[in-house]
Amino acid sequence: MLMNVALHGMEQAAGVRYQADGHRDAGSARPGSPVVIRYADDLLALCLSREQAQQVKARLTAWLAPRGLSLNEDKTRIVHLDDGVDFLGFNIRRYRGKLLIKPSKAAVKRVRERLATEMRALRGHNAQMVLIRLNPIIRGWSAYYRHVVSARVFNELDNYVWKLTYKWAKWTHPHKPKHRIITRYFGAFNSSRRDRWVFGDRDSGAYLLKFAWTKITRHTLVKGWASPDDPALADYWAARRRRGRPPLDRARLRLLQAQRGRCPRCGDLLLHADREPQHPDEWELWIPATRTAIRHQAITIGARHGTPDQPIAVRLIHTHCRRRLPDGTGSEPALLHL
Repeated sequence: MLMNVALHGMEQAAGVRYQADGHRDAGSARPGSPVVIRYADDLLALCLSREQAQQVKARLTAWLAPRGLSLNEDKTRIVHLDDGVDFLGFNIRRYRGKLLIKPSKAAVKRVRERLATEMRALRGHNAQMVLIRLNPIIRGWSAYYRHVVSARVFNELDNYVWKLTYKWAKWTHPHKPKHRIITRYFGAFNSSRRDRWVFGDRDSGAYLLKFAWTKITRHTLVKGWASPDDPALADYWAARRRRGRPPLDRARLRLLQAQRGRCPRCGDLLLHADREPQHPDEWELWIPATRTAIRHQAITIGARHGTPDQPIAVRLIHTHCRRRLPDGTGSEPALLHL
């Protein structure tokens, strides 16, 4: 927040110009204008030529000086888009005239190293613990990169995770034949997927998620003039959130849509996030926290004092609303205000 306050106005200083209101492309950059993307103190300027990039650098240097700030020359460089550049864990590069944004090699290397480290630490533990430790990592990383060209990377990471889990299973049972190990830990655990090589726990039926199961959803660009802190644009950001699909399971997504995102008990929004998490680690925490905060609950539809023969429907309800019910189980009827 402090960086946003200190660097407010940087786009204008760099020469970024947007279409005026009323134009069909209002909020888009004007032809010939550079585009600046900034997150905290990380900055990326997309320009049409090297000369324009040098001009933008000179403008920003002069704009930062009165604020007691300067560009880090060791990290500041001008590169051609055909060579690509890494920014916030993404690689932005043009391939044969087509711009593609992918997870950066450094980001893939980091997640591979983390998965390998976790699996080495899990030696001696059971399959249930493997699922507890790895599933949040897979959910968080795939949720962060699901908006870009990640399908091939997801498949490669799934192959890598398979090798790690198979190696872990062989280490856990060094004297058992391979077919016994495969039968015990791998199978079609996920009935909605035609995949017989899913790692799971036979006792509980729980299984390890795969990166490739996360659906790729293209990111809709934010209009250049739109700020989440502008109260006049509350409707714009609310509409963006409604169009977005949080990476939750299908059952929760269907119920969220049917309930218009609101709790039938208190009428408040079930999801309160003003923006998506900005890092894989944030997604890793956000998803399980959301799954904990909203629960499936069987409630009676109708008057407050319903009868046993009234229809029963499953709805999402806040965990704290569920605790307020007399017996904590949701036996009291709840009115729907949708």
